[in-house]
Amino acid sequence: MAYTMPRIKFVAGNWKMHGNLASNLALLTAVRSGAASLGGQVAVCVPYPYLAQAQALLAGSNVAWGAQDVSEHAQGAYTGEVSAAMLNDFGCRYAIVGHSERRSFYGDTDTVVAAKFMAALKAGLTPILCVGETLAEREAGITAEVVIRQMEAVMAVAGMAALGEAVVAYEPVWAIGTGKTATPAQAQEVHAMIRARVARDDAAVAEGLQILYGGSVKPSNARELFGQPDIDGGLIGGASLVADDFLGICAAG
Repeated sequence: MAYTMPRIKFVAGNWKMHGNLASNLALLTAVRSGAASLGGQVAVCVPYPYLAQAQALLAGSNVAWGAQDVSEHAQGAYTGEVSAAMLNDFGCRYAIVGHSERRSFYGDTDTVVAAKFMAALKAGLTPILCVGETLAEREAGITAEVVIRQMEAVMAVAGMAALGEAVVAYEPVWAIGTGKTATPAQAQEVHAMIRARVARDDAAVAEGLQILYGGSVKPSNARELFGQPDIDGGLIGGASLVADDFLGICAAG
């Protein structure tokens, strides 16, 4: 079976609850200009209110756009939620699912994340599936157990063909917004483990799967991180709020 693997490499994926129309205008304009030579491998995932602005500023460019979350429900009485079909109305290509803040602050369980993953796929979006362990879990030596559990929850519901249409992002929770970064060797170990687990079920999907690293990536450490054999790009956090930093990270890859 042939799989169409998403080839995104760099996602400005963690604006969190930052930005306004004026600052977004400057940031998105700079990213659009700077990414012109990067071959369509860049995306930005913005807060819901700014999807229309992203669509207007990025349409016709080689920068894709998406959302930082998506509802698991297609429609109905779910006040405050945003469906995948609504995201499609704004030309979104991507939706992040399973970000650590959604898991920890809003109770997104593995089951909910899998449902959001499927909702995005069914609407024609590419899910960016986030997985990763907390500091306590790493210190307890259960990183592999946690990450594989998170992966298998989605694999069991979606199947391997669906995983081949997605992107995975490993984001160690202890390295998000803390200034701490997994060493290239630590990150590579987990990325290799993810790929090996997928390969147990489907070698073709594993070979083509894009596995991004997220966790305090900066221009100063990007080249070494992206030089690892199983790290295919970055889900960039705070550095994505500064155009020069984000573009510098992209150039390092």
